[in-house]
Amino acid sequence: MTHDQHHMRRALELAQLGLYSTSPNPRVGCIIVKDGRIVGEGWHQKAGEPHAEINALRMAGEDAKDATAYVTLEPCSHYGRTPPCADALIKAGVARVVGACSDPNPAVAGRGYRRLRDAGIEVVESCLQDEAETLNIGFMKRMRTGRPYVRIKLAQSLDGRTAMASGESQWITGPQARQDVQKLRARSCAVITGADSVLIDDPSMTVRPAESGIEQEARLWRQPLRVLIDGQQRVTSNAKLFAQQGDILIATRSTDSSVTSAPETGTIQRADNLGTLEYWHSEGTEQVNLAALLVELGQHGCNEVLVESGARLAGAFIEQGLVDELVLYCAPTLLGSDARPLITLPLTRMKEQIRWQWQDVQPIGNDIRLILTPACQDDLLNNSPNNAPMTEGAQ
Repeated sequence: MTHDQHHMRRALELAQLGLYSTSPNPRVGCIIVKDGRIVGEGWHQKAGEPHAEINALRMAGEDAKDATAYVTLEPCSHYGRTPPCADALIKAGVARVVGACSDPNPAVAGRGYRRLRDAGIEVVESCLQDEAETLNIGFMKRMRTGRPYVRIKLAQSLDGRTAMASGESQWITGPQARQDVQKLRARSCAVITGADSVLIDDPSMTVRPAESGIEQEARLWRQPLRVLIDGQQRVTSNAKLFAQQGDILIATRSTDSSVTSAPETGTIQRADNLGTLEYWHSEGTEQVNLAALLVELGQHGCNEVLVESGARLAGAFIEQGLVDELVLYCAPTLLGSDARPLITLPLTRMKEQIRWQWQDVQPIGNDIRLILTPACQDDLLNNSPNNAPMTEGAQ
């Protein structure tokens, strides 16, 4: 391992601290090294607050002059909610900047590195690039394609069942697996569920800090946007999710105004300052257009989306090729042949099978967590950024 890689690993460790708090911004870490000694460290904690470079420079003070800055993402070169970090590095007098990966945000996209070089600063790119891109996999995809990174979370018995025929499902997995799901929600910008799941289970779909096992400052906690797909508007206002803190988006079908209770447009402030309620209408199909919904969520600044739903909605996401990652918890129990299946997919021939490839397998308490990605998935992360819409909150 080179000296640059060694220091970049520390910067990545700092970036990891923002796993649950930086949305919609990327997770970024920075260290300032002078004469082989770390003189400044920082990480981006929350959108609207100083970026990693600024926090590291503040700690380094005068020691930043002629030092090397290690940054996990190309320093920004534009004015957003904060001033450009490239300008701050130039003003501090750093001699060298080592970056892990370029920023695909069209407002940056190489301009940060170029500004540093134009100021006479030595720039080294692509140091531990794969690790840095993986940490921000959702931000990278959104900037390049306009859509978020989509995970589906499912839990099953050994015989591939998710609930009894009656719908009873609590609990298949153990407490450690349920805590792990809280972490998935906490890192997500949005959690999607369907009307069937709400009508059967009446979930809150929120992050519960006390149950998550995550240690972070209270001010950094946030609730993901909860997205309810309810094409026929079957869910009433009595559902538990409407009584919980956090913003909600209801995705429904465009229908004749005489038979719909959903407003055409606009965001409604919910009572008791619980958050906002927004309706999004899917155009031109009998079902909610899932691909169009993901584009809408990308425009909302959603980097990573978690789908927690029943068999039909999960199957629809998979059948339409919209899933980037499958997180499957398998419990050592049997529910029997009359219990409900994991996924509804109308496949009848072997050549229609949808193959996946293993990414990770590990025990979580008494359960097993499997992480898979589609075996024939296009490399969306390498798509051109030209079609990606700019969204507020990007670094």
